[in-house]
Amino acid sequence: MGLETKPLSSLHAKSSYDPADFEVPTGREEEWRFTPLSRLKGLHDGTVAASGNVLVTVNAAPEAAVETAGRGDARIGTAYVPADRVSAQAYASFEKATVVTFPREAVASEPTVITFTGSGEGAAFGHTVVVLEPMAEAVVVLEHTGSAVYADNVEFVVGDGATLKVVSLQDWADDAVHVSHHHARLGRDATFRSFVVTLGGDLVRLSPSVAYTAPGGDADLTGLYFADAGQHLEHRLLVDHSQPNCKSNVVYKGALQGEGAHAVWIGDVIIRVEAEGTDTYELNRNLLLTDGARADSVPNLEILTGEVAGAGHASASGRLDDEHIFYLQARGIPFDEARRLVIRGFFAQLLEKIELPELRERVFARVEAELER
Repeated sequence: MGLETKPLSSLHAKSSYDPADFEVPTGREEEWRFTPLSRLKGLHDGTVAASGNVLVTVNAAPEAAVETAGRGDARIGTAYVPADRVSAQAYASFEKATVVTFPREAVASEPTVITFTGSGEGAAFGHTVVVLEPMAEAVVVLEHTGSAVYADNVEFVVGDGATLKVVSLQDWADDAVHVSHHHARLGRDATFRSFVVTLGGDLVRLSPSVAYTAPGGDADLTGLYFADAGQHLEHRLLVDHSQPNCKSNVVYKGALQGEGAHAVWIGDVIIRVEAEGTDTYELNRNLLLTDGARADSVPNLEILTGEVAGAGHASASGRLDDEHIFYLQARGIPFDEARRLVIRGFFAQLLEKIELPELRERVFARVEAELER
């Protein structure tokens, strides 16, 4: 399969299944200028072989069908075409894909948990497909742990009238490198809710994207990240509105502490000529808790039609509000506890969106542990 192009927009115009169709990144390209290429362990230039292993296990809801499929399976690669060299390399290099299907009108009685566990040796590539047939409803959790150099693609195919809620937890070991694309393709009146939590890893670059195939689609993308000293956590989002009367809402918040902690958030939204009636908004906030931490936040909104219901974006990065800290200290709360309360409040609204109480408490505990560090 060769090169594909998407006209009428300057954002993400090229896509292909073949790594050779993409130039090797040098770091001067707009899509790579924030990423420390030397820390990608060769995932970006083809110098790394698939010699490692990331074990994929699925604890599925009773209503779900779980299969292992080869590259020739018709369900693989139909919803998403890789948009950069690492994504294309992952597509060209994976051996078996995990396919999880929820049949028509099925309502999953419990979450389906897909766990990716790194073995700590060599590099690995993967591919996952989650399919919701029309009117189905499901919750899927993607959990990443262990040590790995890993690149993968995840396709979410959400059928007409279906509802998919996804939680993706990046809780890798401190030396892990993970580059991943998550792509959701929404049918008519489909609903997609994504919650991304990125806490672990040396370098994590996650690219969630959404495309609409019919009117009425509704996507909500939420993210939380906490970068420690030396960590590079990067989230690059794309919402491509190409159908009329669709919605999207993006809210990502992060906290950073320690020398060399670096967070990157890129939010790209395209409203194409045919996407009249689009309603979209994106927001990014970063808390810089110490000196030496850096946050780059770049919202991009490209509107190609004058008929929109709403469109906007905002981003900001700054330190803790001294007035909030003073208010709490004036009431007898020690500084460290006051600081913790303010940060907890910063993330609280996002954490409430995690509908699984056990997972919500686990994420909250991990954030608390980061603060203790």
